[in-house]
Amino acid sequence: MLLRLIGCTLMVAGTSIGAGLLALPTATAASGFLTTTLTLLVCWVFMTAGAFYILEVSLKLKQNTNLISMAKASLGLPGQIITLCVYLLLLYALLSAYIAGGSDVVHMLLAKVHLAKYKVLDTLIFTLIFAAIVIRGVRTVDWTNRLLMTVKLGTFFALLVIISPHITTHQLETGSPHAIWPAVMVVITSFGFAVIIPSLRSYLNDNVKHLRIAITAGSFIALACYWLWCLVVQGNLPLHGSNGLIQIAQSGSAVSGLTNALSQMLNRPSVTFAVHLFASISVLTSFLAVALSLSDFLADGLKLKKQGNDRVKVYAATFLPPLVIVLVYPGAFIQALAFAGILCVILLILLPALMAYRMREKHEGDVRFETPGGKTLLATTGLAAIVLLVIGFWTF
Repeated sequence: MLLRLIGCTLMVAGTSIGAGLLALPTATAASGFLTTTLTLLVCWVFMTAGAFYILEVSLKLKQNTNLISMAKASLGLPGQIITLCVYLLLLYALLSAYIAGGSDVVHMLLAKVHLAKYKVLDTLIFTLIFAAIVIRGVRTVDWTNRLLMTVKLGTFFALLVIISPHITTHQLETGSPHAIWPAVMVVITSFGFAVIIPSLRSYLNDNVKHLRIAITAGSFIALACYWLWCLVVQGNLPLHGSNGLIQIAQSGSAVSGLTNALSQMLNRPSVTFAVHLFASISVLTSFLAVALSLSDFLADGLKLKKQGNDRVKVYAATFLPPLVIVLVYPGAFIQALAFAGILCVILLILLPALMAYRMREKHEGDVRFETPGGKTLLATTGLAAIVLLVIGFWTF
């Protein structure tokens, strides 16, 4: 059981830590490192609270009950429809972000060998090659993801060790706190692990203690990794200038801009390779996970099988909409993550708080676990969700 707990903890961390990691240092840079730290902490608190409300509602229903069924049981048909629409939009927004980020990586790699011509071709190359892995099925995705995650984590910690000695304190003290508002939704998206909680519940066989540990420890690992990454990037790269973090964030090529800036600063071939490898794998692992989830969701919702003619329909519905979005808006990486953040607030903070409130009012189901904080935390979480939505729509 201990191995399962460790696995679930890493699953929570792994679901969070993806391509969004690449966007955080640039998206939050203009506000300064202290403001970035406080924003990471506040967003982690409320996203984790939302995760515990999902766990609470899930435990009052039968195993294998997904978010959509949970919404129907607690909020009725209107809640189910809203959850369904938001969930679908969220997956499309994330997939659009990862295709945009992946295209940027392809363009960067092709430019190294003087083959980069048109960004449209970069987008098509990335989508066609890596969609093929998803189309081969969950087993191929699983083994590919295991290999990539192992390399990604090793590369990440190696980069931290290599880059951290070059941190300059004065660069962490620059920035204006009010500049954080446009980045808040990107930070929120980076803690979007709660969608896997119903699956974790089944895997841990309703062991409430282990579920609480997995959620808390896994999300804290993600928080620590984000904080360390922002520390080393914002402590090394200047805020202003052609290779400055603000310019990178506004360039429409945030992934390649960040990796090229780090490579030029350190000027070591081995580090350049590690930075490019880490960026590529971060985008790819996120793309594979979301594309697989979206294809399964569409197959189930449209009552189609992933074989024969139905297979073409499922994967066309999975990849064509986000592909078109990226072809029309090629620099949509950070913008798509910000839009996904708005949807995360609705799906993973506001709706879970409402569902928990309704289930408590009904006094229905299992009461083995109730999120600490009572009505005070419930009301605070709901209010925080509304404030976050105002920020999200105001800055989008």
